[in-house]
Amino acid sequence: MLTMIIINGMVTAGQYAILSIGFSLVFGTARILNLAHTAFYMIAGFILLFGTTRLDLSYLTSSALLAVPIVSILGIVCYKIFFERIKEHQIAVIIVATGLVILFQEIFLILFEGHYRGIPPFLEGYIEIFSVRVTYQHLFAISMCSITIVGTWLLLSYTKLGFAIRAVSQDSEVANVFGINVNRICLITMGISTFLASVAAVAVVPILVVHPLMWAQPLIVVLAAVILGGLGSIKGVIIASIILGFTESTIIFLVPGGAFLKSVISLTVMVVILLIKPEGMFGVVFEEERL
Repeated sequence: MLTMIIINGMVTAGQYAILSIGFSLVFGTARILNLAHTAFYMIAGFILLFGTTRLDLSYLTSSALLAVPIVSILGIVCYKIFFERIKEHQIAVIIVATGLVILFQEIFLILFEGHYRGIPPFLEGYIEIFSVRVTYQHLFAISMCSITIVGTWLLLSYTKLGFAIRAVSQDSEVANVFGINVNRICLITMGISTFLASVAAVAVVPILVVHPLMWAQPLIVVLAAVILGGLGSIKGVIIASIILGFTESTIIFLVPGGAFLKSVISLTVMVVILLIKPEGMFGVVFEEERL
């Protein structure tokens, strides 16, 4: 059971980490509390379902040619149309993001109804680890999540684009003075964010199920991870995602009916952290809070 908890915890933590990084990036650069973030994860899941079941494409082909590029472009389009002009007004952003989530949810309810649908694993077989069978599909999910997290860290740490994103997230006005096009960086960051959401779907959808409400529970965990790790801290949200992912996996395996307690645990963690340390473990104190 310990091996099963570790394997499932790694998959869950990797999924939440990728989603939380994308959410945190957009908030850090554009100051947008994008509650529609996990809706793009849901859209990627349905595109994968459509590509594999209706178009008879292979899973990897559906991922590379449909899910990832379509969701990334859709995120950029949504930013240009809905968020760019109102990003200074947080209440308006929250209302628009909530409206987008409901819109996407209703579209997929009409197109696919409310049924739970699965995509067959495209990797068959397993290996035994301490007498526990671990499927190659789980190993693929763990590997893909790990590569994505490391790749994002390298992008932010060692590329000019990463330096620009970090500069804008720290102080957009100073970054603009030094010649960085803040609006363009925010737009690119939104594309990276939705790209990460689609990659998270590609990694875990064959293990999970696809349905029009699959955005809701990950959003709760993402918010909890961002608050636990600290707004604006990529390192913090990764550590928080690992904590929440392994906590969730442990509860599912050890507590009867634990699958129904996942959201409750995340919400409890979020409320406790807000009461004890509102800025989170590695939170950034914004300038307006210091004045």
